[in-house]
Amino acid sequence: MIYQGDTLSVRYLEDGLAELNLDAPGSVNKFDLATLESLNEALNALLQKSDVKALLLTSAKPAFVVGADITEFLGLFAKPEEELSNWVTHANDIFNKLEDLPFPTVSVISGFALGGGCECILATDFRIADSTARIGLPETKLGIMPGFGGTVRMPRLVGADTAMELITAGKESKADAALKIGLVDAVTAPDDLRDAAIALAKQAIEGKLDWQSRRAQKKAPLQLNKIEATMSFTMAKGMVARVAGPHYPAPMTAVVAIEEASRSDRDGALLVENKHFVKLAKNDVTQALVGIFLNDQYLKSKAKKAAKEGKPTERGTVLGAGIMGGGIAYQSASKGVPVLMKDISQASLETGMKEASKLLNKQLERGRLNGLKMAEVLASITPSLHYAGIEQSDVVVEAVVENPKVKAAVLSEVEALLPEGAVLTSNTSTIPIDLLAKSLKRPENFCGMHFFNPVHRMPLVEVIRGKDTSEETVARVVAYAAKMGKSPVVVNDCPGFFVNRVLFPYFAGFSMLLRDGADFTKVDKVMEKKFGWPMGPAYLLDVVGIDTAHHAQAVMAEGFPERMAKSYRDAVDVMFESERFGQKNGVGFYKYSVDRKGKPKKDVDADVAGLLSSVLGSATDYSDEEIINRMMVPMINEVVRCLEEGIIATPQEADMALVYGLGFPPFRGGVFRYLDTIGLANYVAMADQLANLGPAYKVPQGLRDKAAKGEGYFDAQRQSA
Repeated sequence: MIYQGDTLSVRYLEDGLAELNLDAPGSVNKFDLATLESLNEALNALLQKSDVKALLLTSAKPAFVVGADITEFLGLFAKPEEELSNWVTHANDIFNKLEDLPFPTVSVISGFALGGGCECILATDFRIADSTARIGLPETKLGIMPGFGGTVRMPRLVGADTAMELITAGKESKADAALKIGLVDAVTAPDDLRDAAIALAKQAIEGKLDWQSRRAQKKAPLQLNKIEATMSFTMAKGMVARVAGPHYPAPMTAVVAIEEASRSDRDGALLVENKHFVKLAKNDVTQALVGIFLNDQYLKSKAKKAAKEGKPTERGTVLGAGIMGGGIAYQSASKGVPVLMKDISQASLETGMKEASKLLNKQLERGRLNGLKMAEVLASITPSLHYAGIEQSDVVVEAVVENPKVKAAVLSEVEALLPEGAVLTSNTSTIPIDLLAKSLKRPENFCGMHFFNPVHRMPLVEVIRGKDTSEETVARVVAYAAKMGKSPVVVNDCPGFFVNRVLFPYFAGFSMLLRDGADFTKVDKVMEKKFGWPMGPAYLLDVVGIDTAHHAQAVMAEGFPERMAKSYRDAVDVMFESERFGQKNGVGFYKYSVDRKGKPKKDVDADVAGLLSSVLGSATDYSDEEIINRMMVPMINEVVRCLEEGIIATPQEADMALVYGLGFPPFRGGVFRYLDTIGLANYVAMADQLANLGPAYKVPQGLRDKAAKGEGYFDAQRQSA
């Protein structure tokens, strides 16, 4: 044994050949701070051994290295710039030490080699992979860029154009693709990988492979003439500007770093990478995107716990077909849970099956499943006009019309047909769960399971706990939602639950802006381009459906009269009375046609100004900042109230529900991350200037108290490293 650490070891395999084996406690290898230090010690130990002639880098896990330990990121990034830069330099010194060993090195890759794992294998002379390998630098998805030499070594190994495409998109390469571009030198079957790696190392020892020239190529400047460089970097910048947009700086920064370092040798290029990495690490977008990753891991850990505690769902039922029911049935069946889809109308059943078929056909066209799998999924959806077979269901999702009397009648009828242990859920978006539970004999087996439209695209499922809902029921539904590939968030019952409860104050802010003379097209533009929502409020109302929004607003006003009742006729009332329901009938705030791809196309409608004239105030040109503040303060206050009232349990879950359920801009991270970014005291001062607009603009006391103490909502997360 040459070296033994907690996460890796080095030993002799045979004369002259050593193996550095990564084997961290737990299920995967990560490059955390401790592993980096251990790697440094192992390399120092190797340098003391004059009889080592080649080194294999291997993993004892199914995956080589899944990346850096992201749980350490926010703590590291909070350090002063100089300290962070020194840490990155130290990490690079370790990878350089690996690259500069006085003998050939071979990475032996199975499974994932991502992020720091990819940068590690780039520092070796040869890379051999098995067919399961997935190699890539996904850092830009977290708002950063590679910092352990990825932007230096990859362009010199596979070419600038290919490297920039992979790095800016955060793309993984499968084994065959990695071989084609030169990211690996050979691909084998999993059983042959180790023997092939040993044979390759022996060839290098014997001088049959020129490892020194391969190493020299990675340490030299990029081999591009002036014209090639200009074309390559100009095209890359144009593509990144189009795809990433202005709110996500990491992809463009990576391109700039590669360009700036292109004429430098390795050590000079690493200094350039270090400078740009540190700049991104201190960026608010990075904090937000890393925070989303950590919050998502938190949701997944809760779902895993629920899966252990709750009974598994082997069969499901969806009551009510149509687009929503068909989408839920498809989601369940495609993830391996057969489902009965029951409706009283044959036409609705046909619509539901068409929806499932359409979604499966798209998967087929993209090569994500074959015809046999498509047939299996369709066969596991049973459309029926009758309840026969429902007694075999573990979980029933009611998705009938949004009417409390109809829902209560259906739920009561179905409960009588189910075995005692079965769980009954309602896909309601606004009706209180406790109200619906009154019609049931076993309310402990009942909860809300609120899907978002379109079901196949929207990651969030709100699991709504009523006052009588048992923890076993909640655990079972959370586990079922996770099995369906969704991100479940548990909330307590109240009108609108969490997502719709916080959305309607935002819509109210929009109505008040129009009442006070704002132009709705400018409001949409500001909220999309400046704040980053996927749709402005007028466009979103059209997509939700003006009739749906009008009904839901009345429900919310009844539930929270002080903040959500309105004393004036607004733009939504005008649209509703004019039967301009949005996309569903082609006219709302905008008019809609169908483009060549069959998707709705939005255009300005000249008739709208006249229609709205009765509810619009005298034209006022609000600044972008005024529009954003007036739109966001009512939503932010309501989100904070939901946390303070225990409707939602944690800031992590609140932020993920907003990002996954409403499309809250990911680069802002969610309401609580946004508050931490702008500073709670700054927010309170800004919101207080709008207090005259009404109770929805009044800052909750708990937020005021935290601001006074100088606290944030994610202080603990930032201090974790």
